[in-house]
Amino acid sequence: MSYSGPQFVAWCDEPERIDAFEAALSALVIPGYMFSLGMSASLTCRTCSIDEVLAMVRAHFGGLKSAHVGSSVRPNGSKRVMRFDLACYPEESERGHPYGPLRVDAGERKKDFYPYELAVSRGPRSVEAEAAAACHVVQGDVEDLLLRLCAPDASGRVPTGACTGEEDWIAPVAMSATYNANAAELARDLALSWVSLHDKESVSRIAGTPLSALRARVDAAPHGARVALKGTSELTRSLSRETVLEAIAMPPATLLEALEAAAVPDDAWRAAEPEARELLELRRQLENEAAGEVPPAFWVDVTTRGHTRFLEEHAPFHVRRLPSGGVLLTTHPYRTLWPLWSDALSVLGLMS
Repeated sequence: MSYSGPQFVAWCDEPERIDAFEAALSALVIPGYMFSLGMSASLTCRTCSIDEVLAMVRAHFGGLKSAHVGSSVRPNGSKRVMRFDLACYPEESERGHPYGPLRVDAGERKKDFYPYELAVSRGPRSVEAEAAAACHVVQGDVEDLLLRLCAPDASGRVPTGACTGEEDWIAPVAMSATYNANAAELARDLALSWVSLHDKESVSRIAGTPLSALRARVDAAPHGARVALKGTSELTRSLSRETVLEAIAMPPATLLEALEAAAVPDDAWRAAEPEARELLELRRQLENEAAGEVPPAFWVDVTTRGHTRFLEEHAPFHVRRLPSGGVLLTTHPYRTLWPLWSDALSVLGLMS
Protein backbone atom coordinates (compact mmCIF):
# COMPACT_ATOMS: atom_id res chain seq x y z
CA MET A 1 0.00 0.00 0.00
CA SER A 2 1.29 3.47 -0.86
CA TYR A 3 1.05 6.15 1.83
CA SER A 4 1.37 9.92 1.60
CA GLY A 5 1.38 10.68 5.31
CA PRO A 6 4.40 10.72 7.60
CA GLN A 7 6.36 7.57 8.46
CA PHE A 8 6.91 6.56 12.11
CA VAL A 9 9.84 4.23 12.87
CA ALA A 10 11.22 2.62 16.02
CA TRP A 11 14.04 0.29 17.03
CA CYS A 12 14.21 -2.51 19.60
CA ASP A 13 16.11 -5.78 20.07
CA GLU A 14 14.77 -8.66 17.98
CA PRO A 15 13.84 -10.91 20.98
CA GLU A 16 11.46 -8.18 22.17
CA ARG A 17 10.20 -7.12 18.77
CA ILE A 18 6.93 -9.04 18.75
CA ASP A 19 6.10 -7.81 22.27
CA ALA A 20 6.76 -4.25 21.11
CA PHE A 21 4.61 -4.90 18.03
CA GLU A 22 1.77 -6.21 20.22
CA ALA A 23 1.93 -3.23 22.58
CA ALA A 24 1.94 -0.73 19.71
CA LEU A 25 -0.92 -2.49 17.92
CA SER A 26 -3.03 -2.48 21.09
CA ALA A 27 -2.33 1.24 21.57
CA LEU A 28 -3.18 2.16 17.97
CA VAL A 29 -6.22 0.14 16.99
CA ILE A 30 -9.83 1.16 17.63
CA PRO A 31 -11.48 -1.71 19.58
CA GLY A 32 -13.83 -3.73 17.42
CA TYR A 33 -12.38 -2.58 14.09
CA MET A 34 -11.23 -5.01 11.42
CA PHE A 35 -7.57 -6.07 11.12
CA SER A 36 -5.94 -7.23 7.91
CA LEU A 37 -2.73 -9.22 8.48
CA GLY A 38 -0.23 -10.22 5.85
CA MET A 39 3.00 -12.16 6.40
CA SER A 40 3.39 -13.75 2.98
CA ALA A 41 1.25 -14.51 -0.04
CA SER A 42 -0.28 -17.51 1.76
CA LEU A 43 -0.21 -16.21 5.35
CA THR A 44 -2.99 -13.65 5.56
CA CYS A 45 -6.15 -13.12 7.57
CA ARG A 46 -8.93 -10.62 8.17
CA THR A 47 -10.40 -10.55 11.65
CA CYS A 48 -11.62 -8.34 14.48
CA SER A 49 -9.64 -10.42 17.00
CA ILE A 50 -6.27 -9.04 18.05
CA ASP A 51 -5.51 -12.40 19.68
CA GLU A 52 -5.94 -14.17 16.33
CA VAL A 53 -3.57 -11.71 14.66
CA LEU A 54 -0.93 -12.07 17.36
CA ALA A 55 -1.17 -15.88 17.38
CA MET A 56 -0.37 -15.99 13.66
CA VAL A 57 2.48 -13.48 14.04
CA ARG A 58 4.07 -15.39 16.92
CA ALA A 59 3.78 -18.67 15.01
CA HIS A 60 5.42 -17.48 11.79
CA PHE A 61 7.50 -14.34 12.44
CA GLY A 62 11.20 -14.65 11.63
CA GLY A 63 13.61 -15.18 8.75
CA LEU A 64 12.15 -13.18 5.88
CA LYS A 65 8.59 -13.28 7.22
CA SER A 66 7.64 -9.85 8.52
CA ALA A 67 4.25 -8.86 9.91
CA HIS A 68 2.01 -6.17 8.35
CA VAL A 69 -1.27 -5.20 9.99
CA GLY A 70 -3.69 -2.64 8.62
CA SER A 71 -6.52 -1.17 10.67
CA SER A 72 -7.87 2.18 11.89
CA VAL A 73 -6.80 4.69 14.53
CA ARG A 74 -8.20 7.85 16.10
CA PRO A 75 -5.20 10.19 16.33
CA ASN A 76 -4.74 12.36 19.41
CA GLY A 77 -8.15 11.55 20.88
CA SER A 78 -9.99 13.17 17.94
CA LYS A 79 -13.17 12.04 16.23
CA ARG A 80 -11.26 11.44 12.99
CA VAL A 81 -10.69 7.84 11.91
CA MET A 82 -7.53 7.21 9.91
CA ARG A 83 -6.14 4.12 8.25
CA PHE A 84 -2.74 2.94 9.50
CA ASP A 85 -0.33 0.12 8.62
CA LEU A 86 1.92 -1.28 11.37
CA ALA A 87 4.87 -3.41 10.28
CA CYS A 88 7.43 -5.44 12.21
CA TYR A 89 10.57 -6.78 10.52
CA PRO A 90 12.91 -9.54 11.76
CA GLU A 91 16.67 -9.01 11.75
CA GLU A 92 17.29 -11.08 8.62
CA SER A 93 14.76 -9.04 6.68
CA GLU A 94 16.27 -5.79 7.99
CA ARG A 95 19.71 -6.82 6.74
CA GLY A 96 18.34 -7.13 3.22
CA HIS A 97 16.39 -3.87 3.21
CA PRO A 98 16.09 -1.79 6.40
CA TYR A 99 12.60 -0.45 6.96
CA GLY A 100 12.11 -0.14 10.67
CA PRO A 101 12.39 -2.56 12.35
CA LEU A 102 9.04 -1.23 13.63
CA ARG A 103 7.15 1.11 11.35
CA VAL A 104 3.78 2.85 11.16
CA ASP A 105 2.43 4.49 8.01
CA ALA A 106 -0.45 6.85 8.77
CA GLY A 107 -3.16 7.74 6.28
CA GLU A 108 -3.80 6.28 2.84
CA ARG A 109 -3.96 9.74 1.26
CA LYS A 110 -2.08 12.91 2.09
CA LYS A 111 -5.29 14.66 3.14
CA ASP A 112 -6.00 11.89 5.66
CA PHE A 113 -3.19 13.20 7.85
CA TYR A 114 -2.64 16.79 6.78
CA PRO A 115 -5.62 19.20 6.94
CA TYR A 116 -6.42 20.31 3.41
CA GLU A 117 -9.27 22.66 4.35
CA LEU A 118 -9.79 24.95 7.30
CA ALA A 119 -12.85 26.89 8.43
CA VAL A 120 -12.33 30.66 8.64
CA SER A 121 -14.60 33.54 9.56
CA ARG A 122 -15.74 36.16 7.11
CA GLY A 123 -13.23 38.95 6.71
CA PRO A 124 -9.54 39.35 5.82
CA ARG A 125 -7.56 36.12 5.56
CA SER A 126 -4.08 35.35 6.88
CA VAL A 127 -2.17 32.54 5.17
CA GLU A 128 0.27 32.53 8.09
CA ALA A 129 -2.47 32.08 10.71
CA GLU A 130 -4.17 29.38 8.64
CA ALA A 131 -0.90 27.47 8.29
CA ALA A 132 -0.19 27.83 12.02
CA ALA A 133 -3.64 26.49 12.94
CA ALA A 134 -3.20 23.49 10.64
CA CYS A 135 0.23 22.89 12.17
CA HIS A 136 -1.20 22.66 15.69
CA VAL A 137 -3.44 19.79 14.57
CA VAL A 138 -0.67 17.90 12.77
CA GLN A 139 2.01 18.30 15.42
CA GLY A 140 -0.27 16.92 18.12
CA ASP A 141 -1.00 13.89 15.94
CA VAL A 142 2.73 13.34 15.31
CA GLU A 143 3.53 13.27 19.02
CA ASP A 144 0.56 11.05 19.78
CA LEU A 145 1.32 8.41 17.14
CA LEU A 146 5.07 8.40 17.80
CA LEU A 147 4.45 7.72 21.49
CA ARG A 148 1.92 4.99 20.71
CA LEU A 149 4.58 3.25 18.62
CA CYS A 150 7.60 3.82 20.87
CA ALA A 151 6.16 4.04 24.39
CA PRO A 152 2.70 2.47 24.56
CA ASP A 153 3.54 1.15 28.04
CA ALA A 154 6.27 1.45 30.67
CA SER A 155 8.35 -1.48 29.39
CA GLY A 156 11.11 0.64 27.85
CA ARG A 157 11.60 -1.92 25.06
CA VAL A 158 12.06 0.79 22.45
CA PRO A 159 15.06 3.03 23.19
CA THR A 160 14.62 5.28 20.17
CA GLY A 161 12.32 6.14 17.28
CA ALA A 162 11.50 8.94 14.86
CA CYS A 163 9.06 10.45 12.38
CA THR A 164 9.66 11.88 8.94
CA GLY A 165 7.72 13.16 5.96
CA GLU A 166 10.20 11.27 3.78
CA GLU A 167 10.28 7.57 2.94
CA ASP A 168 13.23 6.30 4.97
CA TRP A 169 14.75 6.52 8.45
CA ILE A 170 17.49 9.03 7.78
CA ALA A 171 19.81 11.01 10.09
CA PRO A 172 17.82 11.95 13.23
CA VAL A 173 18.64 15.65 12.87
CA ALA A 174 17.08 15.50 9.39
CA MET A 175 13.86 13.92 10.71
CA SER A 176 10.84 15.90 11.92
CA ALA A 177 10.57 14.14 15.29
CA THR A 178 12.65 11.84 17.47
CA TYR A 179 11.94 9.84 20.60
CA ASN A 180 14.57 8.83 23.13
CA ALA A 181 13.55 6.66 26.08
CA ASN A 182 16.40 8.09 28.17
CA ALA A 183 16.88 11.87 28.06
CA ALA A 184 20.43 11.34 29.32
CA GLU A 185 21.25 9.80 25.92
CA LEU A 186 19.78 12.58 23.81
CA ALA A 187 23.20 13.11 22.20
CA ARG A 188 22.48 9.79 20.45
CA ASP A 189 20.58 11.82 17.83
CA LEU A 190 23.77 13.68 16.92
CA ALA A 191 25.96 10.58 17.06
CA LEU A 192 23.57 8.52 14.91
CA SER A 193 23.37 11.38 12.45
CA TRP A 194 27.14 11.63 12.23
CA VAL A 195 27.76 7.91 11.74
CA SER A 196 24.91 7.59 9.24
CA LEU A 197 26.09 10.50 7.10
CA HIS A 198 29.85 10.04 7.45
CA ASP A 199 30.02 6.24 7.20
CA LYS A 200 26.98 5.87 4.89
CA GLU A 201 25.24 3.65 7.43
CA SER A 202 21.52 2.87 7.57
CA VAL A 203 20.06 4.42 10.75
CA SER A 204 17.61 1.54 10.99
CA ARG A 205 20.53 -0.90 11.32
CA ILE A 206 22.56 1.08 13.88
CA ALA A 207 19.87 2.82 15.96
CA GLY A 208 20.37 0.38 18.84
CA THR A 209 24.14 0.87 19.04
CA PRO A 210 25.19 2.00 22.55
CA LEU A 211 26.10 5.66 22.77
CA SER A 212 29.63 4.75 23.88
CA ALA A 213 30.15 2.72 20.70
CA LEU A 214 28.76 5.51 18.53
CA ARG A 215 31.13 7.96 20.23
CA ALA A 216 34.05 5.67 19.44
CA ARG A 217 33.09 5.64 15.76
CA VAL A 218 32.88 9.42 15.67
CA ASP A 219 36.22 9.69 17.47
CA ALA A 220 37.83 7.38 14.91
CA ALA A 221 37.09 9.83 12.09
CA PRO A 222 39.86 12.23 10.97
CA HIS A 223 40.20 15.47 12.92
CA GLY A 224 38.19 18.24 11.28
CA ALA A 225 35.91 15.82 9.41
CA ARG A 226 32.44 17.20 8.67
CA VAL A 227 29.13 15.95 7.28
CA ALA A 228 26.85 18.04 5.08
CA LEU A 229 23.43 19.20 6.25
CA LYS A 230 20.81 21.62 4.94
CA GLY A 231 21.24 24.94 6.71
CA THR A 232 20.65 28.61 6.10
CA SER A 233 24.22 29.77 6.74
CA GLU A 234 27.74 28.50 6.15
CA LEU A 235 27.96 27.51 9.81
CA THR A 236 24.77 25.44 9.81
CA ARG A 237 25.38 23.63 6.53
CA SER A 238 27.62 21.03 8.17
CA LEU A 239 28.28 19.22 11.44
CA SER A 240 31.84 18.64 12.59
CA ARG A 241 33.33 15.62 14.33
CA GLU A 242 34.52 17.87 17.15
CA THR A 243 31.05 19.33 17.73
CA VAL A 244 29.54 15.86 18.10
CA LEU A 245 32.24 14.71 20.53
CA GLU A 246 31.88 17.84 22.67
CA ALA A 247 28.09 17.46 22.75
CA ILE A 248 28.38 13.82 23.87
CA ALA A 249 30.81 14.86 26.63
CA MET A 250 28.52 17.63 27.86
CA PRO A 251 26.22 17.01 30.89
CA PRO A 252 22.96 15.69 29.40
CA ALA A 253 20.89 18.18 31.42
CA THR A 254 22.82 21.07 29.90
CA LEU A 255 22.23 19.79 26.37
CA LEU A 256 18.52 19.32 27.03
CA GLU A 257 18.19 22.80 28.55
CA ALA A 258 19.92 24.30 25.50
CA LEU A 259 17.44 22.56 23.20
CA GLU A 260 14.54 23.84 25.30
CA ALA A 261 15.94 27.37 25.13
CA ALA A 262 16.33 27.09 21.36
CA ALA A 263 12.75 25.89 20.88
CA VAL A 264 11.36 29.43 20.94
CA PRO A 265 8.93 30.35 18.14
CA ASP A 266 10.27 33.01 15.81
CA ASP A 267 8.71 36.44 15.27
CA ALA A 268 6.68 35.34 12.24
CA TRP A 269 5.12 32.48 14.18
CA ARG A 270 4.35 34.60 17.24
CA ALA A 271 2.65 37.17 15.01
CA ALA A 272 0.41 34.48 13.48
CA GLU A 273 -0.38 32.67 16.73
CA PRO A 274 -3.27 34.82 18.11
CA GLU A 275 -5.36 34.50 14.95
CA ALA A 276 -4.40 30.81 14.66
CA ARG A 277 -5.87 30.26 18.14
CA GLU A 278 -9.10 31.90 16.99
CA LEU A 279 -9.24 29.56 14.00
CA LEU A 280 -8.71 26.55 16.26
CA GLU A 281 -11.54 27.73 18.51
CA LEU A 282 -13.78 28.12 15.46
CA ARG A 283 -12.84 24.57 14.45
CA ARG A 284 -13.75 23.31 17.93
CA GLN A 285 -17.13 25.06 17.80
CA LEU A 286 -17.94 23.59 14.40
CA GLU A 287 -17.00 20.09 15.59
CA ASN A 288 -19.38 20.52 18.54
CA GLU A 289 -22.22 22.16 16.62
CA ALA A 290 -24.78 20.10 18.55
CA ALA A 291 -23.85 22.07 21.67
CA GLY A 292 -25.26 25.35 20.33
CA GLU A 293 -25.41 27.85 17.52
CA VAL A 294 -22.75 27.44 14.83
CA PRO A 295 -20.80 30.59 13.93
CA PRO A 296 -20.73 31.66 10.24
CA ALA A 297 -17.68 30.28 8.42
CA PHE A 298 -16.41 29.11 5.06
CA TRP A 299 -13.72 26.62 4.09
CA VAL A 300 -10.38 27.53 2.54
CA ASP A 301 -7.54 25.50 1.02
CA VAL A 302 -4.53 25.30 3.37
CA THR A 303 -2.29 23.28 1.03
CA THR A 304 -1.10 26.13 -1.18
CA ARG A 305 2.58 26.85 -1.69
CA GLY A 306 2.24 29.86 0.59
CA HIS A 307 0.94 27.72 3.47
CA THR A 308 3.57 25.03 2.89
CA ARG A 309 6.45 27.50 2.66
CA PHE A 310 5.43 29.15 5.94
CA LEU A 311 5.52 25.77 7.70
CA GLU A 312 8.86 24.82 6.11
CA GLU A 313 10.43 28.04 7.38
CA HIS A 314 8.61 28.82 10.63
CA ALA A 315 6.92 25.74 12.14
CA PRO A 316 7.88 25.69 15.84
CA PHE A 317 9.88 23.06 17.70
CA HIS A 318 8.65 21.21 20.77
CA VAL A 319 10.99 19.74 23.38
CA ARG A 320 8.81 17.54 25.58
CA ARG A 321 10.12 15.86 28.72
CA LEU A 322 8.20 12.66 29.39
CA PRO A 323 7.23 11.38 32.85
CA SER A 324 9.11 8.16 32.01
CA GLY A 325 12.41 10.05 31.77
CA GLY A 326 12.40 10.14 28.00
CA VAL A 327 12.17 13.10 25.66
CA LEU A 328 10.44 14.00 22.39
CA LEU A 329 11.79 16.51 19.89
CA THR A 330 9.17 17.43 17.29
CA THR A 331 8.26 19.86 14.54
CA HIS A 332 5.92 19.75 11.55
CA PRO A 333 6.77 16.94 9.08
CA TYR A 334 7.50 19.57 6.42
CA ARG A 335 10.48 20.75 8.51
CA THR A 336 13.51 19.04 10.09
CA LEU A 337 15.02 19.18 13.57
CA TRP A 338 18.39 20.46 12.35
CA PRO A 339 17.59 24.19 12.91
CA LEU A 340 16.73 23.35 16.53
CA TRP A 341 19.96 21.43 17.03
CA SER A 342 22.14 24.00 15.29
CA ASP A 343 20.68 26.85 17.40
CA ALA A 344 21.17 24.86 20.62
CA LEU A 345 24.75 23.92 19.71
CA SER A 346 25.51 27.53 18.79
CA VAL A 347 24.22 28.76 22.17
CA LEU A 348 26.54 26.24 23.83
CA GLY A 349 29.47 27.49 21.73
CA LEU A 350 29.90 24.11 20.02
CA MET A 351 29.25 25.01 16.39
CA SER A 352 32.51 25.38 14.53
